[in-house]
Amino acid sequence: MKLFAFVFAPLAGFSMLAQAQLKKDYPIQPVAFTQVHVTDNFWAPKIRVNADVTIPYTLEQCRRTGRIDNFKRAAHVLPADTMTEYTFDDTDLYKVIEGASYGLQMKKNPELERYLDTLIAVIGAAQEKDGYLYTFRTMNAPKPHPWIGTKRWEEEEDLSHELYNSGHLFEAAVAHYQATGKRNLLDIAIKNADLLVKTFGFGKEERFPGHQIVETGLTKMYRVTGNKSYLDLAKFFLDVRGPGKKYSGEYNQSYKKVVDQHEAVGHAVRATYMYTGMADVAALTGDEQYLHAIDDIWHDVVEKKLYITGGIGATGNGEAFGKPYELPNMSAYAETCAAIANVYWNSRMFLLHGDAKYIDILERTLYNGLLSGVSLSGDRFFYPNPLASMGQHQRSAWFGCACCISNMTRFLPSMPGYMYAQDKNNLYVNLFAGNTADIQLPAGKVTLTQQTNYPWDGKLNITIKPAHTTAFALHVRIPEWAKGKPVPGDLYFDADSAAGKPIHIFLNGKPVKYEMVKGYAVIQRTWKAGDNISLEFPMQVQKVLANSAVKSDTSRFALERGPLMYCLEGPDNKDATVQNIVVDKNAVVNAVYKPDLLNGVTVLEMQGTSTSRQLNSDQLISSTQTVTAIPYYSWANRGPSEMTVWIPYEASAARPKPAPTIASKAKVSASVANKRMYMALNDQYEPKDSHDNNSMYLHWWPKHNTLEWVQYDFDQEYTVSESQVYWYDDSPFGDCRIPSSWRILYKQGDQWLPVKNVSPYTVTKDKYDSVRFEPVKTTALKLEVQLPAENASGIHEWIVK
Repeated sequence: MKLFAFVFAPLAGFSMLAQAQLKKDYPIQPVAFTQVHVTDNFWAPKIRVNADVTIPYTLEQCRRTGRIDNFKRAAHVLPADTMTEYTFDDTDLYKVIEGASYGLQMKKNPELERYLDTLIAVIGAAQEKDGYLYTFRTMNAPKPHPWIGTKRWEEEEDLSHELYNSGHLFEAAVAHYQATGKRNLLDIAIKNADLLVKTFGFGKEERFPGHQIVETGLTKMYRVTGNKSYLDLAKFFLDVRGPGKKYSGEYNQSYKKVVDQHEAVGHAVRATYMYTGMADVAALTGDEQYLHAIDDIWHDVVEKKLYITGGIGATGNGEAFGKPYELPNMSAYAETCAAIANVYWNSRMFLLHGDAKYIDILERTLYNGLLSGVSLSGDRFFYPNPLASMGQHQRSAWFGCACCISNMTRFLPSMPGYMYAQDKNNLYVNLFAGNTADIQLPAGKVTLTQQTNYPWDGKLNITIKPAHTTAFALHVRIPEWAKGKPVPGDLYFDADSAAGKPIHIFLNGKPVKYEMVKGYAVIQRTWKAGDNISLEFPMQVQKVLANSAVKSDTSRFALERGPLMYCLEGPDNKDATVQNIVVDKNAVVNAVYKPDLLNGVTVLEMQGTSTSRQLNSDQLISSTQTVTAIPYYSWANRGPSEMTVWIPYEASAARPKPAPTIASKAKVSASVANKRMYMALNDQYEPKDSHDNNSMYLHWWPKHNTLEWVQYDFDQEYTVSESQVYWYDDSPFGDCRIPSSWRILYKQGDQWLPVKNVSPYTVTKDKYDSVRFEPVKTTALKLEVQLPAENASGIHEWIVK
């Protein structure tokens, strides 16, 4: 694990004093990823693709999109005539340097190392003499970015992200120093950190970070340098949060003092970065109040606000946690950055408490809601990771806000660091993958080798090779899913409710007694070279149900096999449609390995039924079919399509395939640049209300008070005389409202003419507005929309008759 890799070896350039000063730390320490060589067919290729494709791709995008030029403008090498979009864009470069540095620790790459030195020189040139490093201010643009404020730190608690940038700088600097022994980036970071120490504190600048991450960055700097003022500042940035300030609120977790917070609220990434920082500071200072707060918050998340994929953040409105049990599927935000932060947080909770339940959540997130964030090719990405789609969700080559992409580049190389941990002569086996690890216990050096085809197969062999006969305790995690329990608490449960089969563990081929402690099978003995532990996790398919309070999952189940969640996707199923499928709760499910599908995956096959509507009839056409599910992490690698994680087992929960209509066959165009929204108009999905985020919608946000339009070009000439429209309105918190007015125009030759309505144009919420007009023969209709003076508007559905 990247945070602690430097704990295990002295660092060039600093004396042993720095490490001797760390009197307190996590009672359990991870085994550094540099000591774990992954050799399997699942993670090793993904880490390799990240090194060979994702990191070079992201570095090139940083160059192409002007992120590197931001630093050159701040150094006044280029004119400050333009800048990138977001004040936190500097961090994308820091994060890729961090990821590349981790890669350098695993494999030498002189060319990459030289390029990083070039980038670090550019970063250093942008730093002001006193250590301030924030390109958006230092470039002195004629038209400054509106988020930066008129002076340093003025808008930090809102949107300037000055401290957020510093946090990622610190993490990159530590990683680069650890990888190369060079101080060029670390010296830049120290200069910046010293400025923060001088500037912030009680009685000085008393501001909290608007977006947390500087806290964990400072604890990393403290561990490397032994400079306690960095740890003190990290604690200050947590303790200064609270009510009564201009930007205090739930969104940025400053509505209460951090020690008084006991539930997860607000922006999910900010929140989990903060909980991670609280864990770090608690470990290093022994602050018990922090521990009580994050323990309570963890239960709130896991028992009420966690997606079955390990994703967190239910709503795009504020990229935030929702209310308890508010877990919509199609509109699930479940940001990739939030999944990565959830792994960071749960790993810290394990290091504090030594309980396998935290690794259970970490593993669920890792294999599902996190891994889904990057394509198999390594150059296409998800920002949100929804649990259902009508085809509107597609992987992107880049985002203006690229935080999830650069975050993935830094996370994947560090994945092997989550596999093992140690506490004196207790050695923890947390994750399972083919690998060889060299571990230094107080009792002596031990080499562990795992042989397994996990996650496709539950068989696990661990060969132990101590340097000499050595006594220690081996703690092997027995995942809760192997006992038929998806997560702690009752948010999700196995539909079969069958007691998990006992796990038999063998030592050198013979059964061995073990004690279960906090989710671990503990084997205490004197080990000799060649000792072999073998066991097999039951890999039967589990049908998972949700707590009845999760209304989005009513009458549905989700499929889990081992640590992997599954989904239905269009390309594998009849008519490329999955929303109309129903599978019996008792259906037999067969696991079949497909080596040529999606880089090699085990798919799940079962019998189900699908329904379709027919024109001018309420009767449904029903047919039986083989239903195929793929691992959730691998969806959307074959283009946009329908997808669902939660599969209906009752017909009432399914959506029959609609019959084709004039509108559904029409070509859509609109005064909206994002064409992914177009299919919302004619997908025939019936919204339950104007704010139904589980159905698709088209919107004109952030435009206000403009005349906008949508258009249908029909497949032939039709005579039409009625139109219906269902408006999108996300009041009171969002910016979309029903429009001021609307009208229908039809195409006659090259002209657009208004229809002659025989009923009024009404504008109402939570229902269809209908207008009847004198029949017209036409090949196209246009719907003009006047947006309100102070708001945007949107459309769920547009019907033509």
